[in-house]
Amino acid sequence: MTKVFVAGVGMTPFGRHLDKSLYDLSGAAIAEALQDAGLSPADVGAAYYAGATNGPLQGQTCVPGPIALRRAGFSGIPVFSVENACASGSSAFNLAVQAIQAGTCEIAIAVGCEKMNVPDKAKMFAVFDGGWDVSTVEQNKATLLALGAGVTPPPGTVSERPYSVFMDVYAALTRAHMKRYGTTQRQIAAVAAKNHQHSVHNPLAQYRDPMTIEQVLAAPPITYPLTMPMCSPISDGAAAVIVCAESALKRLADARRAVQVLASVIRIGSDRNPEESDKIVAHLAARQAYEIAGVAPAEVNVAEVHDATAMGEILNAESLMLAPFGEGGPAAERGDFTIGGRCPVNPSGGLESKGHPIGATGLGQIFELVTQLRGEAGARQVEGARIAAHENGGGLYGIEEAVVAVNLFGRR
Repeated sequence: MTKVFVAGVGMTPFGRHLDKSLYDLSGAAIAEALQDAGLSPADVGAAYYAGATNGPLQGQTCVPGPIALRRAGFSGIPVFSVENACASGSSAFNLAVQAIQAGTCEIAIAVGCEKMNVPDKAKMFAVFDGGWDVSTVEQNKATLLALGAGVTPPPGTVSERPYSVFMDVYAALTRAHMKRYGTTQRQIAAVAAKNHQHSVHNPLAQYRDPMTIEQVLAAPPITYPLTMPMCSPISDGAAAVIVCAESALKRLADARRAVQVLASVIRIGSDRNPEESDKIVAHLAARQAYEIAGVAPAEVNVAEVHDATAMGEILNAESLMLAPFGEGGPAAERGDFTIGGRCPVNPSGGLESKGHPIGATGLGQIFELVTQLRGEAGARQVEGARIAAHENGGGLYGIEEAVVAVNLFGRR
């Protein structure tokens, strides 16, 4: 199979960018990725633009990709707009990789951008309503919330303020894991505290204040067992990743900084029972990626996984086989996933701290892993990182994500 390399990456700070437009953000990330690779728009043969909220929040319902790329100086190439909920950016990346593997071009770019903080708060929160089958909303709720049955929230652990129904869903998935494996709220808080510690050293993170486990537990509740610091914020931001064929490495400013894409997998789920952990879509995608790459889970040195809530890190670390099923919570509490631990997870601070601008999220995760494999992460550097794993999920269908991306990367 054709070897594919990450040639350049760019990312804006994630956070609230009230003074910047959608295209200010995407243009900045694109320009940084081009500069990082030592390329110009004329060198790029295809582009894939990811955004899940551009239509409902900015009114750009049809051609956000072509407009963003034209504004950034591109012309005469195929440009595709990609939407796959929170996995939009990773889906754009997968398509860019496929373009290189198919030989349709030597260099391609994946871009993700969202501007989610808008004055109309009701409109802002409504964008999440399309993250599952909208024709079966009540059935969706009943199926997912039932997973948390058997764990009763203690008094005072549910917020009186309105929040997305998806927080109830995440809480139900968390309670199911607690009930099945004995996972504790403190172990989940350990994930959040670790990520808030990691983000202190990430200048692009939305939140950079350190937190202890006790502070996470004492923070305002969302819905048991989740407290506010365990949950990702609403974010604006953009990220871009340029990939190239081996034949194009000579065109880069410094080919020694290129990072190889060992595997790129996208999967949707299947009907399964909650007890069938071996059929979890993220786990199946991970097994497929490891087989393609010829890499074992024990060889992974660093990972970025989707943690819309802290429980997501535990679930996805288990699916990636960085810990056995049911042992992700104890591993987090021991410090296995902390920088300096057995396999650091989310050294960027994760979605909880770095931020979660939906369409840019997956590419932001890749930005971090490429930075780690290059040895350029500064105070949050994972020493000796050579193999990196990436997991990013989007939407819901049945009892799990509607779509999942898993990528593996290797240092040259």
